[in-house]
Amino acid sequence: MHDTVQQYYGGTLSSSLDLQTNACKTDAGLPEYVKPILAQIHNEVLTRYYGCGLVLPELLEGLTVLDLGCGAGRDVYVISKLVGEYGRVIGVDMTEEQLAVARRHEEYHRKAFGHAAANVLFLHGYIERMDELDLADNSVDVIVSNCVLNLVPDKAAVLSEAWRVLKPGGELYFSDVYTDRRVPVALTGDSVLYGECLSGALYWNDFQQLSRKHGFADPRLIADRRITIGNAELAVRTGNIRFYSATYRLFKLDNLEPACEDYGQSVVYRGTIPNHPHLFELDKHHRIETGKHFPVCGNTWRMLHDTRFAAHFTFYGNFERHYGIFAGCGMGLPYNDTASDTADNRTGGCC
Repeated sequence: MHDTVQQYYGGTLSSSLDLQTNACKTDAGLPEYVKPILAQIHNEVLTRYYGCGLVLPELLEGLTVLDLGCGAGRDVYVISKLVGEYGRVIGVDMTEEQLAVARRHEEYHRKAFGHAAANVLFLHGYIERMDELDLADNSVDVIVSNCVLNLVPDKAAVLSEAWRVLKPGGELYFSDVYTDRRVPVALTGDSVLYGECLSGALYWNDFQQLSRKHGFADPRLIADRRITIGNAELAVRTGNIRFYSATYRLFKLDNLEPACEDYGQSVVYRGTIPNHPHLFELDKHHRIETGKHFPVCGNTWRMLHDTRFAAHFTFYGNFERHYGIFAGCGMGLPYNDTASDTADNRTGGCC
């Protein structure tokens, strides 16, 4: 599969226009503050973009960010602007042709962003074998990846390595392609389907279990959308399999629980995260308005309290008293005999 991917992205594709589906060429929900940065990105880098989502988490200034499968470096360079002169961005990719494009424009982007020195580093290697690249344990604040995990044969190794290099409280924030069922093994040998980010995609529930197995106990879905296969021939090959682009955030926190447990806690967002003055969206189910008490489960409390987001919230409560499963989590007792247990009476913000 490594050879298949390297040939597809290093030889078969010369630009995103050569892709045969829309699985790896979207910019869904691009924030306004990102558009001026993209306008500064070199055109050759832009034309070699093969991404299925937006991988720009909040609060990146001054951080060390690692981009897994960075390709020609579009996301690396956007993030290099966001981390600023005191931050650093490391891009890893296994395709030399892609990295050659990225490296060719380091000086161009340094000047465009007004940095005194380049704050990017591109490494040639495999994202499931980052130990070979001298990336130390607990050395990275945030990991991003854009439509790459599906292209890796050993996905478990990627998650294991991500956990290793992340600092405690760090975050894996990435977009990828998922399916509503397991892809037949026979399709993984189709070089076009694999290169188009389809036949290597994980069944979403297998991804959830794999994440938990490798330390990321509570994967949070940020956004998702259905992928349409405009190529009739490829659509016939994939049959009834449904494909989705989804963005997740996974935190390196040792004390997360397997369910949403209620400790009577809440948070208030201060509105101080840059570009998010009125609302902070932790994930698809946690849209936290500025100044408003927002009830949270213990896991959500920790995702905000024990990470880089802590300074931007006021926290209420602790873990001294437990009230059971958080209302609305869908994991309550196997009976429902009170009106207060109905969906219409749930008041919590979690799940």
